[in-house]
Amino acid sequence: MTRLIDPSLEELSSIMSEMGDLSLQSFVLAIDSYLYGKNTVNQVRDISNEISKKYFQVADLTFEILLKYQPVADDFRLVRSSIEISYGFSRFGRYAYDIIQVRDAFGDISECDKSWLIEVSNKVKTMIKDAVMYFAELDIRKAITIQQNEEFVDRLYKQRLPMLINSNNTKCALAEALVLRYLERIADHAIFMSDAINYIVTGKHKITKQPAGKL
Repeated sequence: MTRLIDPSLEELSSIMSEMGDLSLQSFVLAIDSYLYGKNTVNQVRDISNEISKKYFQVADLTFEILLKYQPVADDFRLVRSSIEISYGFSRFGRYAYDIIQVRDAFGDISECDKSWLIEVSNKVKTMIKDAVMYFAELDIRKAITIQQNEEFVDRLYKQRLPMLINSNNTKCALAEALVLRYLERIADHAIFMSDAINYIVTGKHKITKQPAGKL
């Protein structure tokens, strides 16, 4: 039997699904632009703006659901966590735009070694995909893979930074350090989202590395 709250919950899930797809799209465009010299700055900017609009749609809809339907525990966890997860998607879009701006600001970086970024960006891409599927399927087994990939990204980030500090090519070192930082931040937000989804499924909070208010 369909409940009064169900159409609103379906709308909420639909918006969130769209945000996830757009987040992945923006990231792929941004990192490919940096790695392979493609000019996608306008596309990434527009997608990032669209994700931000949907974030506010989620906020308005969740407020409306809480006021109208006074959801029971399971529904309340979904509604509450949707705000946190949609914020994570919005950060994915924002960091994708930050990456594309690095490419735009530094110009020709064809001389730079991008092998480290290729390896890290592939892991981050997988994390975004897993975060999208985790929310869609509410399969807590995805949390293990996300955690493992985040640890990999964090380890490579810490390993690479000292090398960049000692680099003789300032331009390449600065550009790579910025992009690495954005990739590391995306990975941290994926972990935060994973913990929010875990709360939907289990009703239990996990202690995260990433404080909710940190950008």
